[in-house]
Amino acid sequence: MVKISVLQHAPSVHLPARPGDPTPTTRNLDPLMHPFARARERNRALNAAKMDKLFAKPFVGALEGHIDAVEVLCKKPGSLSAVASGSWDGGVILHNVSERKHIRRIQGAHKGKVSGLCFAQDDRLLSCGVDSKIKLWDASPQDDITEQRPLNEYPGKSPFNSIDHHRSDPLFATASNIVQIWDETKSAAISNLTFPTSTETITSVRFNLSETSVLGSIGSDRTFTLYDIRTGKAERRVVMQMSSNALAWSPTFPTNVLLASEDHNLYTFDVRQLKSPTHIYKGHVAAVMSCDWSPTGLEFVSGGWDRTVRIWKEGQGTGPEVYHTKRMQRVSSSIFTADARFVLTGSDDGNVRIWKAKASEKLGIITARERAAIEYRDTLKDRWKHDNEVGRIQRNRHLPKPVYQAAKLKRTMLDARAVKEERRRKHTRAGERKPNAERKKLVITEQT
Repeated sequence: MVKISVLQHAPSVHLPARPGDPTPTTRNLDPLMHPFARARERNRALNAAKMDKLFAKPFVGALEGHIDAVEVLCKKPGSLSAVASGSWDGGVILHNVSERKHIRRIQGAHKGKVSGLCFAQDDRLLSCGVDSKIKLWDASPQDDITEQRPLNEYPGKSPFNSIDHHRSDPLFATASNIVQIWDETKSAAISNLTFPTSTETITSVRFNLSETSVLGSIGSDRTFTLYDIRTGKAERRVVMQMSSNALAWSPTFPTNVLLASEDHNLYTFDVRQLKSPTHIYKGHVAAVMSCDWSPTGLEFVSGGWDRTVRIWKEGQGTGPEVYHTKRMQRVSSSIFTADARFVLTGSDDGNVRIWKAKASEKLGIITARERAAIEYRDTLKDRWKHDNEVGRIQRNRHLPKPVYQAAKLKRTMLDARAVKEERRRKHTRAGERKPNAERKKLVITEQT
């Protein structure tokens, strides 16, 4: 009798475990059996980088309604879709971003421009303007979206430039010629915070997200100041080379603060050591007007006078994502949404625009198979980012012609300045000591 040996395979090993899963495959992992694996992987990384640029369509839509420049934007804490915008026409609009509809529309909320907005507790909205008034509005959805009467009104003595609400208490801070602390239940300021010998106009004020009794402000005399509402006075102040236009506290590192400067750069400071910035972010070719952190603390957005929006990775001072359109004018405000997937910007043309935080991200339902492919391509791009061709494609940014020419001119001027400084050091006694690092030149003096 002939003995026959039979190879038996269980069919279940070769079938997907669940509906929709990829069919399992067996593979010999011996690298000697796959001599072209590395070349094949590089080719896939190159294609992934190209596809990223090919499908980059960051613009999602626009929220209309204002008839003048949008000056300020703020998002509602704990909500993914509620955003308020204030304009130079004195109007305030509450938007539902997901449905692209108006929740409330307040025409003529202030005489002159609306300079500050922030949400209070219990579906309420605080606004301030150059008419020296602070108004408290009902921000809950209603049938009549054009209801005009404020819940409360707080008169001030000078025009307000910024407002921010305490995270848990019924307190808010305003910026004018001084920083004032207000209680929602009182009609006058309960505390005035100022630095001795200070005469500047405060342009922006923000409460720290973690240490909620600490707040920071920036002023027209090139200063950044830290206050403590428990002591009722300014604690520390630094004077810089150029003035700042906006500040934002990091949501994940309570001691980190981001400043948008008039010198085209952004700076992050650790408030425990204010002698020099921890990072410098270079890319804009005009004054940076606004900045805001992503809720993850890993990236932030900035909008500038050069009519571009840039999304930066924390710790990487160059090569941000650049968004622009032909109709978008100077960007005066920019914020991240609470889910870190979208960015909203307000500009001089009266539009609030919605952008994707990741330009090539697919919107809509993504299957498990698609998600696995996306993660695989991202891993490949990260692994091969130092390859010449893959890196060149990833670093490439399309810029409008005026921005490109301005960047080219700026680069030429900076190179000429560096050559001049080197020659001065070479032929004078200035060369006897080491040159100062750029971050050491930013802060002129620190005062306590």
